[in-house]
Amino acid sequence: MAAKRLYDWGVIAISMLAGLVVIFPLIYCIGVSLMSPSDLGSYPPRLFPSTLFLDNYKTVFSSTPIFTFMWNSFLIAVIGTIGRLITSSLAAYAFAFMEFRWKKGWFLLILGTMMIPGDMLIITNYITVAQMGLINTYGGVMIVMLVAAVFMFMLRQHFMTVPRDYRDAAFVDGCGDLRFFAQILLPMSVPVLSSITITSFIGLWNTYLWPLLVTNSEQMRTVQVGITMLQFPEGMVYGPIMAGVTVILIPSVLVFIFFQKQLVFGVTSGGLKG
Repeated sequence: MAAKRLYDWGVIAISMLAGLVVIFPLIYCIGVSLMSPSDLGSYPPRLFPSTLFLDNYKTVFSSTPIFTFMWNSFLIAVIGTIGRLITSSLAAYAFAFMEFRWKKGWFLLILGTMMIPGDMLIITNYITVAQMGLINTYGGVMIVMLVAAVFMFMLRQHFMTVPRDYRDAAFVDGCGDLRFFAQILLPMSVPVLSSITITSFIGLWNTYLWPLLVTNSEQMRTVQVGITMLQFPEGMVYGPIMAGVTVILIPSVLVFIFFQKQLVFGVTSGGLKG
């Protein structure tokens, strides 16, 4: 019993230490965002400010239209994530449950696109978007974000674990493909869908290069592009930059917290209710 208790305390201590290591950059970022210039230049470096210095946040809100940037990023991340969920789940359903010609070949082709680095497609995508007249528009930013092969693969693999007997029984009861997909299969897939939502939202929220290329006005900039406006000619100003980073981290943290509850619910609620 004593050995078991010692083991449990050891696991807890290691978990807390690992969590502290992971969260330390965030703690330091918040601490720097509240430091005055004298605290930032002190030696040895400080982890926490001697006094709360809120002028860094005032600089963020006065020097940049941060709310416009956040709205642009939020809109792009939400619509892009919804688009990915729709296209990925429909494609995964077709590959998991339907039979059609060259099914395996099409799936292997989709897997092959995962091996192509995204940077290799930037020039081709930019030319295509420019020819469509979508430069400096929401559509131009989001059009390349509505499909993700990796999410198709994840959902297809999950759907393959669902017994076909569920689909056969639903069809006997009068369900079609669309009703089975929407009312039975998707509720059973809440954990996977939540994981995809978190990954996709954070990835699109943090995207930098593509929005930088296809937007050329301040009103269309995203947060990752707009935060570079806090670099002043006299040099790197760490306080305001860290304040801006802290502000733009808030939506990602909130999304993770919200969908973490959905993950727990999906795992504990089970698949079907009798």
